[in-house]
Amino acid sequence: MRLSSFAVGVSAVLLSSGPATAAPSAELPPIPVTVRVDSDRIVAPLPPIWRFFGADEPNYATAPDGVALMRELGQLRHDAVYFRAHNLLTTGDGTADFKWGSTNAYTEKNGKPVYDWRIVDGIIDSYRARGVRPYLEIGFMPEALSSAPKGVPYRRAWKPGNDYKGITAGWSYPPNDYAKWGELIYQWTRHNVARYGRAEVERWYFEVWNEANLDFYWSGNPEQFYRMHDVAIDAVRRALPTARVGGPDVAGSGDAFMDGFLAHVTTGKNYATGKIGTPTDFVSFHAKGQPSVVDGHVRMGIANQLKTADAGFAKIAAVPSLAHKPIVIGENDPEGCAACPGPANAYRNGPLYASYTAASYARLWTLARRRGVTLEGALSWSYTFVGQPWFAGYRQLASNGVDLAVFNVFRLFAKLGENQVAATSDGEVALDTIVRDGVRAAPDVGALATRDRAGKVAILLWNYHDDDVPGPSAAVHVALSGKHGATARLWRVDATHANAFGEWQKLGSPARPSAAQVAQLKTASRLVAETVTVTPGGMDVTIPRQGVVLVELQP
Repeated sequence: MRLSSFAVGVSAVLLSSGPATAAPSAELPPIPVTVRVDSDRIVAPLPPIWRFFGADEPNYATAPDGVALMRELGQLRHDAVYFRAHNLLTTGDGTADFKWGSTNAYTEKNGKPVYDWRIVDGIIDSYRARGVRPYLEIGFMPEALSSAPKGVPYRRAWKPGNDYKGITAGWSYPPNDYAKWGELIYQWTRHNVARYGRAEVERWYFEVWNEANLDFYWSGNPEQFYRMHDVAIDAVRRALPTARVGGPDVAGSGDAFMDGFLAHVTTGKNYATGKIGTPTDFVSFHAKGQPSVVDGHVRMGIANQLKTADAGFAKIAAVPSLAHKPIVIGENDPEGCAACPGPANAYRNGPLYASYTAASYARLWTLARRRGVTLEGALSWSYTFVGQPWFAGYRQLASNGVDLAVFNVFRLFAKLGENQVAATSDGEVALDTIVRDGVRAAPDVGALATRDRAGKVAILLWNYHDDDVPGPSAAVHVALSGKHGATARLWRVDATHANAFGEWQKLGSPARPSAAQVAQLKTASRLVAETVTVTPGGMDVTIPRQGVVLVELQP
């Protein structure tokens, strides 16, 4: 790590770490809330949409901290977790940096292709060895295939604080030879089938590029993207006719680019085959929130994220041939740049990110059901930034090998059952209200309950507010009906539970924690179960502001 990068990271800490979370006010009495759960009444299946993750920097998957975190991801649900990464075809030596990575998979010698899969194999091997599968993003453009005009550099180095547009360079251009581009994808897919097996690769997702509707990532026009997409998808299917293919992983969901893409893959002439339409097994787009700073505190923008997701669902549902295809929100986050710190992004290290995640994912399940679409995944663009200062203010799941509070919410999601059962909360913000306005008045004290095949009932509870300011706890009475056990395990994520960042602040925010302090941080990061007795009337749970609780009732 260069000294300059370290200095940048320290600045990020100073700007973006923020408080562990808004503390409850001792002067405000708890808000009484009643949650009613009928564990015998199944509402609908609950697909595990939370099991998708991703990052700009693919090479971190082979670094020690990245490997350790990949192992933890795989343990959420072995062989059912997926990881998406940019830069899997980018030219370079495999050294990761902010918003950058490379594999050198394609170069040319005397105008002839040279394929080298060693680095990209190492990345995918790291996934598979730890129970994670690729959501395989085909991109970006190798230097030898880039159509960038003479004088445009292949890469422009970027660091936090720079203009986001500064990432755009030769890697973002269409291919200068579509036949060579198609052959690259064909050979890569053939190689993956030979290396990992047909049955394995059939379980992957294949999509082309990232956010081609933004000139940050795509220096061509829509038709050039459709052509590049068609050629790549055709190449994948020639190598593996049963491959799961889709796209377009655009930013947002409502612009003309998405309209054009949906029209092209359903009714347009395929650039590779000359037939009408392009094989599409799943449809993907991105949904982001919009945090801000108001009166010196972070205000989250959950409404923006939910509106975007709902608009995407509606757009896909309106195309008859795609209406019942699986949907993956290929990036699903509180805002748009994981490597960009700043005051508005100070939600990231502590429980505010955790409670936002619980409240937003719960609404995604409901919105998809209301639109009648099949939501298969909501991918959190969060991993880790190797070699950066502690709690540097980036959107990630762990800092220097210590898990952040938000990762523990994904662990709670992994404890949910396959079927959602009836649950209501009189403290929950109504769906239409939170989509329109967010959570700006009363807090959102919500509930989601499930039952698994073995009969275990799990109840997820949260006390969320967009404004990260002191607020009252929620005194939640859970009234239970239906079959359930007499004892419960209770897991907490809040300012004082499963929150390493709060512990780091208590230690004085050391820039270089000692070995003993690192051990203390790891202990503070862990979920710890409490045993709770369930009475005939149910049970009582207190949830602090920006807190999340999971209750497990054994059969």
